[in-house]
Amino acid sequence: MKSKEPKVTTPPWKKILKIVFILASIGSLFLVPWILVWAWILPLPNTVQEQVNEAIDHGFDGIIVYVDEAGEAPSFYTAGWHDKENKIPARPNALFKIASISKLYTAVAITKLVADGRLSLDKTLADYFPELIGKIENAEAISLRMMVQHRSGIPNYTDSENYWATPKESNEENLELVLGLPANFKPDTDYEYSNTNYLLLAEIMDRTLGYNHFQYIQEEILNPLGLKNTFASLNGLNINDVMSGYHVGHPLDLKWDKQGMLASAQDVGIFIRALNDGSVFKEGEKEIYSSIYEYEHKGWVPGYQSIAKYHKDMDMVVIQFTNTTDPKLYNWNLADIIYGRILKILKRK
Repeated sequence: MKSKEPKVTTPPWKKILKIVFILASIGSLFLVPWILVWAWILPLPNTVQEQVNEAIDHGFDGIIVYVDEAGEAPSFYTAGWHDKENKIPARPNALFKIASISKLYTAVAITKLVADGRLSLDKTLADYFPELIGKIENAEAISLRMMVQHRSGIPNYTDSENYWATPKESNEENLELVLGLPANFKPDTDYEYSNTNYLLLAEIMDRTLGYNHFQYIQEEILNPLGLKNTFASLNGLNINDVMSGYHVGHPLDLKWDKQGMLASAQDVGIFIRALNDGSVFKEGEKEIYSSIYEYEHKGWVPGYQSIAKYHKDMDMVVIQFTNTTDPKLYNWNLADIIYGRILKILKRK
């Protein structure tokens, strides 16, 4: 006769814990903006253009998507407005404020200067700016490598209270916001994204080169790639070429604000492919770059958010620009959802 296996019973405390978990999961749905849930669960459209159109239904004023699949001519998709007030439809070749995507260009420039022996990743902030000793904590221990990798502990100037209500336009003004503040952590013991790192890297390049570092980016990165629609700032540009930017609750078009680099989606796409396939580098540079920074990026300033990525599995670059932001960053998450759905459509094809 076979012996009966003992009946396994779930302890009461586990049952209670399971109920609590289910209730917490249901409750969490009420904390998630329904626009995000709705955008995520909608049936996937058949085409990228349908998905781009859908983005406008979700509240974006305008969107540009650029797709570069290896061996194919690039594709452009737009919806919404280039300029809402003047009823100008979104333009595929519009100039857009790429915000932190510019860090990729800075990191490549740093790499080239290191490879050329003009900068050292192991030298410190104090080596290049001795006048910052005592004004930036740990300046003598923070290396260029740490700044590139956001491991310096230097506070982020854009985290200053109400920064975006009255953003500064010069590096001097922005740097002044963090001078004298305590470090967020000891150098190279943690990671924390800080725009101050890249402000200082730009200043170090300017001092080393003896001229503005964007000229170096132009000569060493943009010109060899044939990129003629990438610019350091609004200065000298036709403002009508710049896509309007909108921030929920703010009444004005933000395209007039001077906030860093601008580029067309195609220029960013060409750069991202060159970064990933290595053609932006000379011999020995790619190895240096791979040791210090990443190969994709997102960008955000009021009115403008962007995603720039290369997808190895499809050998494809996909760039997405959306020109509407909001105080709670719902649109940041919404842009991610839209981008992810576009990728699913492209993979399905």
